[in-house]
Amino acid sequence: MRLSLLKIGEIKPEMQNIDVEGWVVEKGEKKEVMTRYGPAMVSWAILKDETGSIRVNLWRWQIDIVQVGDRIRLVNAFVKVFGERMELNIGANGKIVVLNRSKK
Repeated sequence: MRLSLLKIGEIKPEMQNIDVEGWVVEKGEKKEVMTRYGPAMVSWAILKDETGSIRVNLWRWQIDIVQVGDRIRLVNAFVKVFGERMELNIGANGKIVVLNRSKK
């Protein structure tokens, strides 16, 4: 079941199939990690709206899609809790849509 567009402040642990929009306010460096499928590049971004901010994990091709300053929509994302914080993930059935590209 698809939920409507959520605000970051409405996100709860273990939610699935969510759509959320916000501004990319920070982005980490990419690094290579070993997964069960072999080596892969990983990074992260902080997505912010008027209700809060959340970390978004970026894998492989997703890393190059977003830049700091972009307004993006995550489609069909899911939430995992890592330590004490919630993180958004975009799986094989999800996507990242750049709504407004940064002028940088």
